[in-house]
Parts: sequence; C-alpha cells; structure tokens
Amino acid sequence: MSRALDPSAPAPAPEVAPAPRADPPVAVNSAMAFFREPLAPIFTAVAVLILVVLALQFARTAGLVAGLWAAGGVAVAVWLRNARGPLYDLCFGGLLATGIAAGELLAGNSYSLTALFTVTNMIEIGTAVLLARRFAPTLNLATVDGACRFLLSAAVIAPLPAAAIAAGGLYLIENADPLYAFQTWWFGHALGIAVIGAFGLSLTRRHVVALRHPVRAAEAAVLLVLLVAVCIGVFFQSRVQVGFIVIPILILFAARFRVLGVATALVIVAISAVGGAMLGRGPFLSAGPELADQALLAQLMVLFGCLPLLLVASLLEERDRLSERARAGQVRAERASEAKSRLLANVAHEIKSPVGGVIGIGELWKTGQLGPVTPTQSEMAGMLVKTARQVEALAHDLLDVARAESGAVKVELRPTDVPGVLEDVRRATMLRPEAAGVRVHVVAEGDGLVALADSQRLTQVIANLASNAVKYGGSGGHVVFRASRVYDGVRIEVIDQGPGLSPEKQAQLFEPFNRLGLERSTVEGHGIGLALAKRLVELQGGSIGVVSTPGEGAAFWVELPAA
Repeated sequence: MSRALDPSAPAPAPEVAPAPRADPPVAVNSAMAFFREPLAPIFTAVAVLILVVLALQFARTAGLVAGLWAAGGVAVAVWLRNARGPLYDLCFGGLLATGIAAGELLAGNSYSLTALFTVTNMIEIGTAVLLARRFAPTLNLATVDGACRFLLSAAVIAPLPAAAIAAGGLYLIENADPLYAFQTWWFGHALGIAVIGAFGLSLTRRHVVALRHPVRAAEAAVLLVLLVAVCIGVFFQSRVQVGFIVIPILILFAARFRVLGVATALVIVAISAVGGAMLGRGPFLSAGPELADQALLAQLMVLFGCLPLLLVASLLEERDRLSERARAGQVRAERASEAKSRLLANVAHEIKSPVGGVIGIGELWKTGQLGPVTPTQSEMAGMLVKTARQVEALAHDLLDVARAESGAVKVELRPTDVPGVLEDVRRATMLRPEAAGVRVHVVAEGDGLVALADSQRLTQVIANLASNAVKYGGSGGHVVFRASRVYDGVRIEVIDQGPGLSPEKQAQLFEPFNRLGLERSTVEGHGIGLALAKRLVELQGGSIGVVSTPGEGAAFWVELPAA
C-alpha cells in the first residue's frame, strides 16, 4: 500500500520555500559598478594627470596659475557621462584627486601648493558636476536651453569659489597678486570646462556614426586642416589682431557638423590662442609685457568671440530635430488622411446601393404600385423617399470629398465663360424649394470675364455656395452672383443678406462636418459642402474665402486665374 493511501503513515514535512534574496543597496551597486568597469575612471585619472603636468609646464601665467586648464573639462565631462550613484561618485572623485595631486607633484609644485591646488580643483569639479546635474540634467547640448544651462552653471559659476580660494592661498603662500591669480584661474578654468567639457558631452555615438561616411569624413578632415593652418598663421605667425578670421571657419563647422564640429574646432582654437600667448608669439603681445595680460586677452577672445558659436550650432541642431519631427508628423498625417479618404469612399460606396433600393421601394409604395395605400401611408412613403435621397446626396458628397483629398478628381482647365456659368447656376437655384421668395440675379462687371477652370467643377462649387446662400442667408430676400476682374484673374462672389458670420465661425467655416452649431436647426445639411468646394477650387489653381460681418450678410468669393 502506498504512503498516500496509508492513514497510519506520518504526513510528509511541508516544503519550505527559499527566502528571496534581497537586492543590494544602491550604494553597493554603485561601488560594484565602479570596480567592475574601472577603465573609464582610471583612464580619466591618467588623462587628468597628464593634462595637469602639461598645463603647469607650458601654460603658467599669474602666480603659478595656468591660462588653460583642460584637466577640469575632461574630469567634468567624463564624470557627468558615467554617473551611477553616490558611492561611485565618491570613488571617482578620489581617483581624480589622486591624479591631480600626482600631476602637481610631477610638475614640481611643493606639498603646500599641491594640497591647495588639489583641494580647489576638486571643489571646482564637484561644484560643476552638481550644478550641471541640477540645472542641466539632460546634458543635451543639441538644444539652446541645454547648452546655455551647462555653460552657465558648470563653466561660469562653478570656477568662482575655487578661483577665490586659489587666489587667497597663493597670496598667503607665494605672495602672488590675488587679482591676477583670480582672473587667470576663473577664465582659464571656465575656458577648459566650456570647451573641453562641451566636446566631451557632444561626442555621442550618433555624431561618430555620421562621420563614417567617406564624403563626410573627408569634408571634416579638410575643414580641420584648414582651421589648424589658419590658427597657426593667426596665433603664432601674425602680430596683428586678426583672430576674427577663425569665425567664418567656425560657422562652417556649425553649418556642416553642428555641435560636435564646433566643439572640436573650439578645442583647436583655444589651444592655439592660449598656447601662442604662452610662447610669446601671436597678436596678444599687444596686451603688454605681462604674460598674465596676454593670456587674459587670449582667453577673452575665445570665450566671448568664439564660444557663442556653440549656441549657434545648438540652435541649428535643434532646428534639424524639429524639422525631422515635423516631417515625420506630416507623413503620419498624410497616411491618416489617406486612410480616412479610403474609409469615406468605402462607406459612401456601400451606402449608395441599399439607399437606391430604398428609394425605389418608396416610390413604388407612394404611387400605389405595391397595393392600395392610405393618405397617411402615402405621406410616410414620401418622407421615406426624401430622407433616402438626402442620404444618397450625402454619399455622393462623401465620395467627392474622398476623391478630392486622394487626388483622384481630375480637372480639365479650359477657358470658361464665368457669367454663363453663373446664369446656369442661377436658373438651377431658382428651382430649389428653399429659393421661393428669394430674388437671385447675376452682375457681370466688365467684359472678358473668362477664367481658366474646369466648367463642371466650377459649376459644382458655385452651386454649393448658392445653395448655402439661399438656405442660410435667404432671410434677406436677395442673393447676388457677381463676376469681376481682379489683378490677373477673375473673382466670383456669392452675396447674401443673411445674419452673417462672426470671426470665430469664419475660421471654422471650411472644416469638414462642421455646421457651426446649426446641427439642430431646421436647415438641412451635412457640413461637407464648403470643404469640398475649397478642395475643388484649389485643384483649379484658385482660392476661396469669405467676407462677413454679423448682421450684415456674407460674401463668399472665389478667385481663379484668367484664361
């Protein structure tokens, strides 16, 4: 006997589900990510060390402060692009501090200066990262707003406290001029973050992939060679203030390669301008014998003369993105319009056949061919036929609208006698039941009123306008069809003396299925006649509109080119 059927067998012990493993806290994940992928932080620290040594060896000006500080820009850009949590930030900051301190010592600074510069640099880098995360969280330099936020917060504001601390420390340790030290630090570090940081943030996969095309790569190479040659000539060979010559080349970079191109070009211009000043060459010797003054002039030229072109590139890239969205939206709208036109055509086609049968049966019923009918039945049959004919007219209008929007309506433009068309429409309008008691006449102002139009479609348009004038504006008892010459065309007007239209209603007048609040009135209609008329007029190369004042009637006009 099995244990399952033996009542004396002890019950099996219940299975205990394993306890779920708790996810490690975010700080632990940040530290694990740092130690799993240490290449970016290590490479950054090494790059910062090298840049610190180079800057201190070749770019020192006032009080041991460098005129161009690329290390800060590299550190800020990499830190912002690799942020993964507080503990990761702490580890990354410690590695950067180590690289800066090592570079200071290798450059020959004393321990006191090394400590001062390491602390102030870390204050500056940390402040720049915090402000950028707070005020430019998307780090998107492809928009004017994002670029302005990054430059203002990280490049302009962040170096200020570090510059003040460094100037004070240098005054106490080296008795250096605090004003020169402050301004050189501020402009040099702002230049490094603005130029190098912007280059690091704009170097995205999308921009790099675009350069894989041979033509684009060759174009970029040609522009870079041209820029380098101009920078050598302007900042190393010439002693005339002709730094503005680089601006047209920067504009070419903005036009062809947008933000990444300008950021790359700014790196070359900044290194050339400050480097030429440090070597005692170039146009900045006119600032005087003091190296700090020459470096300051070079910094100001790059910051205020060239850096604004980064915003121009951001504006162009933002415009490109908006244009792409607009094109995509237009494609979606065209597809939706085509689908709607197909739906309208199918619905109208499916309506026509059964409605035709209803009209036939109603006519037979009304005339007694299906058997004797009472007067009430005859009246009901008449109402049935009338309603069915309205549905049939709606189906025809829907088909016309669908064909017009899909481009299936073909027009044959020929010289068309406009007064003759208006007279034909007038006669047909007078036969309408709602035209009883309304005077309709034609006014032709001048001779040679011949338009280049499709006579059948033009008659359809004018008939629609006349029907509306009689139905909605016939209360005035008078409707006028007027034809006149205007510029190089012919103007047709259908004028009534009805209640008129407000500006709000005029703006909605040519929208399909919009009856302007008259859906519950006794006036019959579907709200698609004017939309169809507008499309038919446009197919003939003309335009349509209305002039109206509430209480003073309305004048619908159509302008067509003269034959």
